[in-house]
Amino acid sequence: MDVLHTAIAIALVIALIIWLKVDPVLSLVTASLYLGLASGVGFDDTIKAITVGFGEIMTEVGLLIGFGVLIGALLHGTGAFRKLVRLLVHRVGGGRLPYAMTVLLSTVMPSIYVDVQVVLASPVARSSAPFIGGRGLPLMASALGAGIFCGYVFVIPGLAAISIAGLLDVKLGTWLLYGLVIGPVTAVLSTLAMRQVLRSSYWKPESDEEVDEALIAEESDGGEAQEHDSSLPLVVLMLPILVPLVMIAFGAFADVLEFSTPFIAFIGNANVALFVGLVGAYLLSRRSAGVERTDKAMAAGFHTTGEILLITGVGGSLGAVIKATGLDGTLADLFSADAGAPVILSILLAWFVAAVLHLAIGSVSVAAITAAGIIAPILDSIAVAPVAIGLAIASGAMFALQVNSNFFWMFKGLLGLSTQGSLKTLTVVTSIASLVSLPIVAAVALVVPA
Repeated sequence: MDVLHTAIAIALVIALIIWLKVDPVLSLVTASLYLGLASGVGFDDTIKAITVGFGEIMTEVGLLIGFGVLIGALLHGTGAFRKLVRLLVHRVGGGRLPYAMTVLLSTVMPSIYVDVQVVLASPVARSSAPFIGGRGLPLMASALGAGIFCGYVFVIPGLAAISIAGLLDVKLGTWLLYGLVIGPVTAVLSTLAMRQVLRSSYWKPESDEEVDEALIAEESDGGEAQEHDSSLPLVVLMLPILVPLVMIAFGAFADVLEFSTPFIAFIGNANVALFVGLVGAYLLSRRSAGVERTDKAMAAGFHTTGEILLITGVGGSLGAVIKATGLDGTLADLFSADAGAPVILSILLAWFVAAVLHLAIGSVSVAAITAAGIIAPILDSIAVAPVAIGLAIASGAMFALQVNSNFFWMFKGLLGLSTQGSLKTLTVVTSIASLVSLPIVAAVALVVPA
């Protein structure tokens, strides 16, 4: 019965979000309440599981998410990302621009939210498309989609990556070692695959392109009004992202190579590293954009942080209720099936759970958090390294981003594509990226000890 009630709870989340348009936070809490009460956990223990689960995940990732969002908001306000994109356009030739752009989006820019990334990058995609060739626009659009979401799910401090790592209790330094390779490699390979697809008669400009001039003008005006191009050098403006990544990576390498000390562990701690980045971003913003713009950027960041923290926290609540039902034993049997290849089977199951949730819900982050919340209680029973399970969830969570996603429609308008054109680019490239990353993750699972 626990399996049935869990399936009903997940279906309830999906139905509330998709058909009734209920906010994911309310949907996840409702499903958690149903699961606890229907499966016999009891009134008091259900509430306890929800609150404790929320608190535990906030302990793991609350500060990290807050610091990451605020760093992105401050750098957006200084115009650092716009400078970076302009430099890329001037220094890279047309043929290599899609690959350079997708690497940039998946490695340097995951600290900002995906909506902001597409607003910043879409004008570059449109303006540079004619220099790439007749299929320049769909190729650049595909490169944007692959880069944004590979960074979001694989690369620290991408919010989905931080959330999955926190829910599965994976050290961010460990995640960074794998994600910083898998993310950009997957993005580049997916963009290469799309270039081959576009060599055929696949793309039809007359039906696949549909420029929304009003929206593009609004986006352009809004970007100019909100951003301030700083006189500071670009390398200085990017230090709030680069320094924390170096600190986290150094701590991780020190741990792996066994020369870590308490001080190295302190500076390599993700909370400390991102706080250093936040202080740096704040000081740079005050210096380059002024007090008023800095305060506005901080306020926007706090607004975004609240929603993300609530969704992440109640994802942890659902996982805690699942654990309280005793379902972990049943799911552990499923994930530890001894026929064939148990490691590969576990990776495929984790990928499948996240992919199905994404197809149903339409949100990469909610799908990733929900999948991680479902699997976290049984992680100790799976004979696979937690980081590999997390990477499998990340891979599945970006599968086939399509019409039930708000990002899909924003992408469509800003890139000047029709619905069909958006399906041919964003949906196809995220599907390719998900499938391309899956065997890479499986290889990690086979190599890394559980």
